[in-house]
Amino acid sequence: MLKIARLFLLSILIYSCSNDNKVLVDDSEGNHPNLILTKSAVSEIKSQLGAIPIFDETLALAKEEVDAAIEKGIDVPMPKDMAGGYTHTQHKLNYAHMQKAGVLFQLLGDEKYAVFVRDMLLEYAKIFPTFDTHPEPRSYATGKFFWQCLNDSNWLVYTSQAYDCIYDWLPKDQTAYLNKNLFRPYADFLSVKNPKYFNRVHNHSTWGNVAVGMIGLVMDDEELINRSLYGLEKGNVDLNEIDNDGGFIYDKEGKAGFLANVDSPFSPDGFYTEGPYYQRYAMYPFLIFAEALQNKKPDLKIFDYKEGVLIKAVDALLNLTDSDGEFFPLNDGQKGMSYYTSSLVSAVDIAYYYGNQDPRLLSVAKKQGTVQLDATGLKVAQDLKAGKEEPFVKQSMMLSDGSKGDEGGIGILRYNNKDETMALVYKYAAQGLSHGHYDKLSFSLYENGDEVLQDYGLSRFVNVEQKNGGGYLKENKTYAKHTIAHNTVVQNGVSHYKYDFETGSKNHPEQFIFDATDAKFQIVSAKESNAYPGTEMHRTLIMIKDDALEKPFIVDVFNLQSNSKNQYDLPFHYFGQIIATSFDYTVPKSLTTLGDKYGYNHIWNEGSGTANAESIQFTWLDNRRFYTLTSATSKNDEIIFARVGANDPKFNLRKDPSIIIRKNNKQNTTFASIIESHGTYNPVKEVAANAYSSFSNIEVISSYEDYTAIKVVFKNEEEKLLILANKDSNPNTEHNFKLKDKTVNWKGVYYYK
Repeated sequence: MLKIARLFLLSILIYSCSNDNKVLVDDSEGNHPNLILTKSAVSEIKSQLGAIPIFDETLALAKEEVDAAIEKGIDVPMPKDMAGGYTHTQHKLNYAHMQKAGVLFQLLGDEKYAVFVRDMLLEYAKIFPTFDTHPEPRSYATGKFFWQCLNDSNWLVYTSQAYDCIYDWLPKDQTAYLNKNLFRPYADFLSVKNPKYFNRVHNHSTWGNVAVGMIGLVMDDEELINRSLYGLEKGNVDLNEIDNDGGFIYDKEGKAGFLANVDSPFSPDGFYTEGPYYQRYAMYPFLIFAEALQNKKPDLKIFDYKEGVLIKAVDALLNLTDSDGEFFPLNDGQKGMSYYTSSLVSAVDIAYYYGNQDPRLLSVAKKQGTVQLDATGLKVAQDLKAGKEEPFVKQSMMLSDGSKGDEGGIGILRYNNKDETMALVYKYAAQGLSHGHYDKLSFSLYENGDEVLQDYGLSRFVNVEQKNGGGYLKENKTYAKHTIAHNTVVQNGVSHYKYDFETGSKNHPEQFIFDATDAKFQIVSAKESNAYPGTEMHRTLIMIKDDALEKPFIVDVFNLQSNSKNQYDLPFHYFGQIIATSFDYTVPKSLTTLGDKYGYNHIWNEGSGTANAESIQFTWLDNRRFYTLTSATSKNDEIIFARVGANDPKFNLRKDPSIIIRKNNKQNTTFASIIESHGTYNPVKEVAANAYSSFSNIEVISSYEDYTAIKVVFKNEEEKLLILANKDSNPNTEHNFKLKDKTVNWKGVYYYK
């Protein structure tokens, strides 16, 4: 009923505005708007108002929000707080309300929206020159209205759109005043006065480049536009200077500006090296500026740049989500962020309009339930009304990393069967700039959108002021980024690359194979030779759908070849309740940590034992489903029950559990495991179904430099032989492998029978 009432009120307003002599938007004079909204788009949208449901509803919601802001009155406080604080939040609300008010002025023609934007801008112009920077100097690039230049750039990106919408309505003396006293100085502040911020290849600088470029387009300032596209002259700079996240400020290849931020972080597949959480954040400036450039500088052909990578990036990002649309938390990533966020609404609409109008995007837009209030959103809304959408089915895929696609990547193996989905996400990507984690060859597993084996993500409460002003917590560096926080091998208790950013930035894993052509046997494999000098790590993950089993199971083979003997820890970060183990263990009366650094200092040892068998099993219950880890072991392998939370006096970390398989004093060794989802528990009927594993054991028959042979034994005593070629990834190579009393012949990287 509320939706119907909003649409009814909007239809009345549209009618009254179209018959009101005081309508001030006149298409016959002036050049604005010409940024995101254009004069022709405004005319087309007006002719469709009242007839396109999702667009009309979005407009009604924007009107309701801005009308409430106008009723409340303008509030432009002096800067004081960090993220989540009152002044920070108010300035965010201000730029969001101004942007929407500018659109409402153009589409509804009501002068009160232009007045609101104008009066707000005049208030900002008053206080801008009265102080140098924000009083909280905790960023490598302290902002003006916000604690960091990044947020100031957000302000200018959105406000530029509002300014464009009222530019021709304002008297020329007011535009001259605002240009001189607010917008040009603001653009200079974000660029020439903060070159460390502006000249980076990083999501921060993308926002800065776009902010300067957007206001340059509004003011027709070619110098600002070129500064935005190509960056500043660097001069004498310290290439080793780092930001407050620990990343290099300057790109050593000399790249800078918006085009460099398209060139360098994106792979040809559209994967963004910082990870999906920050790709989501950066997609708004990338695409909103691309739309503005397409409208004002079509000769640049920005959507064709780097073979259309910006459009590809939207598809890649949507594929980096679970079945609920939440982004996989690779690198620094807050869990729960999804494609329902406003930046992805814009991204989907723009990609649909300027791409090949992929009907799969319409199904995502339909779920989002809102559109961008411009020509792109109108087109999406029209085509949704026409029923042109098709399902966006996420398939198994490989996304390369690196500007040339040669720095590893992300391999996703998927299973889709009606309402049952499974996704295995294997990370063998590059460092990921300052937001990267030290987690080479790690993976996470999802079932029906729920985490089964997790990546911890980041340690931060975004915009929660009580937690370090909404910024990153120190535990992000002392735990979340460390190797032990991920499902991959740690050697001698030391994180990959010794937790050194410069070393990590110079190296990356190499893909060995990715093959998902057979839905019943999907495989991804990669190697890492630099995380620990003298040690080669080679991990292969396989998703197998056996006809005898209801769901696929995962085979995980992790080979280590080293020139010395080491301690190897392989953690599996699970959720839920322990149900059963095949091994004995003891629980200490008092807790101790697993170590004193590299993240081990944050982990309690809650129990431990030895395998005492050639294979162990561990079963747990989570989300009413049973899971079993079956792992090949040596009899003296140590099994550790661990939990995060040590040395955490402010309770910043989640108290998440893990099971760690530890192999001591080994030079060359192999971890081999089966991860299996099986059965359910119904708490209403109090019935457990299929609560036991379908496997009895897994055994490493032979493992050396050229080949690894694994035997998988089912509970019904059926056996499967898996042989992996460790050196030759050519799918056409003929192999023969002598196994005790027989020789196995096959072609390609693997044999499974």
